[in-house]
Amino acid sequence: MRADVVVVGGGGSGLAAAVEAAANGARVVVLEKNPSCGGTTARSIGSISATGTPHQMRRGIVDTPESHYRDMTLFAQHVGRGDNDALRRVLTENVPQTLRWLGHMGIEFFGPLEELPHTKPRMHNVLPNSRAYIFHLERRARALGVRILKGASALELRHRDARIVGVEAALCGGGPESIDASRGVVLAAGDYAANPDMKRALISAAVADIEAVNPTSTGDGIRLGLAAGGRIVNPDLFGGGIRFVRPARPSWVSRVPPWRSLMRATNFLLERTPPAIVRRFVMGFLTTVLVPELKLFADGAIVVNGDGERFADEALPMMYALAQQAGGCAYIVFDAALAGKYSRWPHYLSTAPGFAYAYLGDYLRNRPDLVRRAASLETLAQRIGARPERLLRTVRAYNDSDSAVPPRGARPIIGDGPYYALGPVKSYVNYTDGGLAVNDELQVLGLNDVPIRGLYAAGSNGQGGLLLKGHGHHLGWAFTSGRIAGRNAARDAAAP
Repeated sequence: MRADVVVVGGGGSGLAAAVEAAANGARVVVLEKNPSCGGTTARSIGSISATGTPHQMRRGIVDTPESHYRDMTLFAQHVGRGDNDALRRVLTENVPQTLRWLGHMGIEFFGPLEELPHTKPRMHNVLPNSRAYIFHLERRARALGVRILKGASALELRHRDARIVGVEAALCGGGPESIDASRGVVLAAGDYAANPDMKRALISAAVADIEAVNPTSTGDGIRLGLAAGGRIVNPDLFGGGIRFVRPARPSWVSRVPPWRSLMRATNFLLERTPPAIVRRFVMGFLTTVLVPELKLFADGAIVVNGDGERFADEALPMMYALAQQAGGCAYIVFDAALAGKYSRWPHYLSTAPGFAYAYLGDYLRNRPDLVRRAASLETLAQRIGARPERLLRTVRAYNDSDSAVPPRGARPIIGDGPYYALGPVKSYVNYTDGGLAVNDELQVLGLNDVPIRGLYAAGSNGQGGLLLKGHGHHLGWAFTSGRIAGRNAARDAAAP
């Protein structure tokens, strides 16, 4: 099989690369190992942070890429290592055009919304959800003649004269096949959040077996790049924590078709609708993807495993301890007083910055599968599958600060019922931030930082030491780096 450009991965960065390469005259083949495109992009909240957008201009917001560049340092101050300033420039200077580019394909955004420490509202949220990106990008790619092979796994890169010239792939329903890439290969296959061996080697043994939000993020692109002579930057960085399990069935918001006419009308109405009604629209999606607010634990909620026992100090990160519990699951237990407190502003169970807040009533309406309520602790224990006497003993020990292990400290006791249990919650690795070293043209760098001819990387594969803290930066980088990598691969100097 012959192509000018082969893209490994059919998520957001891969499809962006394919569209841009095809738009620049290349014959493009996309290898997607899963039955459908999407990757981690399709599982994300869906926001992109950008400046100078039409959405900002309509609201009279004056903003610049330079201001965005400076503000990104505020998000990463706690990381304790340097950023890749060149790639941060690439992101902040190009993401405004990326957002317009997506809009021209039919993708609608609501916003911009605020998120501290951004000094201006920059967060643009996709409508109706993140799967809209894949719907429109895949449709555009096919319209440009891109060949998308699903169920096709990249096995290794092919070399000739110190240049990458193709990919050996296992195609669905058949044996290995060589795919020529006369201009270049773009690695855009996502991170290694679901690869225990890579997490153990690159991060730590404690992270190795923690479940990934995207179970197919197995680091295929990183593996191929390393085998070709590339190197990985920031391999130990990752994002993760505890979050509620997803519903067994998608929310109604996630099933809304992302048709341009429908989303444009939706956006028009959202811009002019009272906030209370807007809130109802987003709440169904909000309560499926967010984490419990940490203040809930400071105010006296405890976390128990399936046996009804506390296993960690709720005032400290619980990710590793939770992952070691049977089934990797736990429940958040609290009393009637705390339930009342977290039913109204300013005490919320979950939040998406600048977008909406979820209170206990929102979970009762939108995620009743996550809420158990009982008049007594014994009955509550039965409803979460724990032994009543064990949960009762756990709460009594917690209330007795002297005997609590871990200690309760100055936190309030668990008082009168009715009692609540929220969950299950589990530990997840949301993403890994290790990426191949690349230059500002998204060429993968080899020995002595010399570009490996014919090899490009985008998204997580081409993160190259760029620190992407804060909402909207990972997706902004996925699409922006994909566009640049695809364009440069199509224009590669070695092309005939």
